[in-house]
This record gives sequence, structure tokens and C-alpha cells, in this order.
Amino acid sequence: MNCPACGYRDSKVTDSREVNDGIRRRRQCLQCGHRFTTYERLQSSGLFVIKKDQRREEFNRDKLLAGIRKACEKRPLPTGTAEAIADEIEAELYRSGRMEMPSGVIGDMVMEKLRNLDHIAYVRFASVYRDVTDITTLKELVDALASGQAGIKSKDQLPLLSAQELEALAQRGKHIDSSAPEAH
Repeated sequence: MNCPACGYRDSKVTDSREVNDGIRRRRQCLQCGHRFTTYERLQSSGLFVIKKDQRREEFNRDKLLAGIRKACEKRPLPTGTAEAIADEIEAELYRSGRMEMPSGVIGDMVMEKLRNLDHIAYVRFASVYRDVTDITTLKELVDALASGQAGIKSKDQLPLLSAQELEALAQRGKHIDSSAPEAH
């Protein structure tokens, strides 16, 4: 903060108080000793989301968080995981410096975070975000996830099937192979 008396760039805060919609700070110039008051107010976000129908809406962290929480509902994830994802995405959006962001970009960011975190949360979010309306599209989504095309990197990821279910499927597969007639 520049001193209004001498223009020196550095000052110290001697007192801070909350006022109606911000903070009032008493400062003292480190060069000339002049005392002055500054007021700080939170600036509105200024980030708008461009929806699929081209409407523009002010970015709402609560809406983002609600979608992430819904996808992560009843999953064995650490407390605060959804909030951390929302914080990371919000920070990335503001760091981008853009005034408008397509909703698709935000949705892709959420999917990337969930894909690396939890398969089920990813499928839940993707099925709503990608507007999955039939079982074939959902199967394609799950198949891409299972085959690794979806880029899952987490070694702590819970499997889609339990170890017992995988073993049972493997045994059924061996049984079917051994009972099939041989082709010559």
C-alpha cells in the first residue's frame, strides 16, 4: 500500500477491524510515519459459467460441491474429500484468469479428479454429466474405465468387483472353457 503523503511503498498495519462488508485497517508509513486508513472489501467473483444452452451464470462453488458430494455419497473416502476437490477446481478456474468458462470444462475437471480417486464416484458423476440414458452407453463408460482407457492412476482404488466375485468369475470361465467342445 503506497503512503498517500510520501508515496513510499511499504507500511505496517497498526489496527484491523471488521466493518459492514469488509475490513478497516489503520496503517503507518515505514518511511515518514504518516498514519492512514484503508478499507478492504471482497470483490465478487466475476467468473461466469457458459451453460450448454449458451446461458451465462455466475460460478457457484456450492453447486459444484453438491455435484461432487452426490457422486461420492456413501463411498469410503476420507472426510473433506469433496471439499478438497471443489477447492482445487475453484482455484484452477480462478488461476486461469478467464472471465467465462464453459460448463463442459468444469465437468471434465471434476471427472478427471474423480477418475483418479474412486471408480464408483466417477461412474456416478459421468453418468449424469454425460447424460447417459441407456445401458449400452453406461456399459461403454464402465468398459473404458475397466480397460484403463479412462486413465485411472490410483493404486488405492477400490475394485469394481470384490476378490470373491473375481475368483467366482474366473472359475466359471475355466469351467466353461473345459466343457466346450474342441474345434479341429
